[in-house]
Amino acid sequence: MDKDKKTYDGVSIFIHWMTAVAVIGLFAVGLWMVDLNYYSQWYKPVPHWHKSVGICLALLTIFRLLWKGIAQQPPIEGAAWEVAAAKLAHSLIYILLIGIFVSGYLISTADGRGIEVFNWFTVPSLGELFPNQADIAGEVHYYLAFTLIGLASLHALAALKHHFINKDNTLKKMLGVNK
Repeated sequence: MDKDKKTYDGVSIFIHWMTAVAVIGLFAVGLWMVDLNYYSQWYKPVPHWHKSVGICLALLTIFRLLWKGIAQQPPIEGAAWEVAAAKLAHSLIYILLIGIFVSGYLISTADGRGIEVFNWFTVPSLGELFPNQADIAGEVHYYLAFTLIGLASLHALAALKHHFINKDNTLKKMLGVNK
């Protein structure tokens, strides 16, 4: 880690904000689409878009983890407990994302059909791997999504606290603005 580095690189910034937009959008759409009925004009296209964006976000997250391993990152600012909390929160966000991706996949492929991603390619199905897979994975997906939104909200509040109260460089680093 480069202690002199003041901001994240452009790729990291882009991935961070794209992930934020995708997570918030997928959460909102996910809550809305579960109440759609068969006669709604949105019954088929919205779940297709939700799955497609979810798969794209999964691929972006894999790339993000690889990029994080090779890109220089600025140090986390704050007291020792804040640095430890930030590292824990970041790890939990990745774990939640992976859990959401896996549970979403298990919901979508339990019937043996693959996931069409914007009609570009198909993620193959492994079929039903355990009884009531779609229902169980649906419950897991639901609770992990709420947990992720809660943790992401705390993450955003922490960044705002650092910006407005601590007046440090935490938020500016992810905006690409030098101190």
